[in-house]
Amino acid sequence: MSTTTDVLFISHGGGPLPLLGDPDHREMVERLTEIAGRLRKPAAILVVSAHWEESLPTITSGANPGLIHDYYGFPPESYEIEYPCPGELVLARQVHQALEQAGIAARLDDRRGFDHGLFVPLKLMYPAADIPCVQLSLVDSLDAATHLAIGRALQALDVDDLLVIGSGFSFHNMAAFFAPSSPATEARNQAFEDWLEATCTDTRIEESARAERLIHWDRAPHARFCHPREEHLMPLHVCYGLAGRPSEPPIVATILGKKAGMFHWKVPA
Repeated sequence: MSTTTDVLFISHGGGPLPLLGDPDHREMVERLTEIAGRLRKPAAILVVSAHWEESLPTITSGANPGLIHDYYGFPPESYEIEYPCPGELVLARQVHQALEQAGIAARLDDRRGFDHGLFVPLKLMYPAADIPCVQLSLVDSLDAATHLAIGRALQALDVDDLLVIGSGFSFHNMAAFFAPSSPATEARNQAFEDWLEATCTDTRIEESARAERLIHWDRAPHARFCHPREEHLMPLHVCYGLAGRPSEPPIVATILGKKAGMFHWKVPA
């Protein structure tokens, strides 16, 4: 790994709403803007998006991937959003090689575009769209140990000034987002966030124990209330697998009325 690799798990909000001035995403927009301002501008970005699942880890390898506006029922301008960043074939091949060398079968896809798990946060963080990007899929089993292993395989990457982003959401219960809030739902949201914060940041936890906690994430307080389906949590597992260490203090925002966490790791050589 390069000495300047940053690994970042973000809660990316609801569809295109962060780009439409939605007040329930104001804190998220502020946090992502602040994070980008603190980081050295990356030479390339690898994004693991909650919105792409394949039977094998799959890597975008097109020179200029288009955008996939993979959301429904939003205003017309939501489908006119542009983010014309280039792809990065060399990085894509390196990701593919790292996975294969770790015994994880993977494939390249030169036709797939970038989904909103990439273009929504990056349009906020790096609006010039001048940084080459590659997107890596989840595996559709959504097995936690598999995604930790994918992250560990990425430790073999040797790319200067690389930013790796796990683009998901630390809370992702769609029904709860649009139901009236109550002290009970707020308590369940907070209990899981507290567990996740401790799991990712507590320096007293040995790394083997931290990995076990993440593998058995569904034993956490109110885990299945916060994640009826875990695709928005798995990008975090890839991030931790890559980092293999406690994160920096959490970055917290209220998004759509729910507490959501983001985590940053500085990965040394």
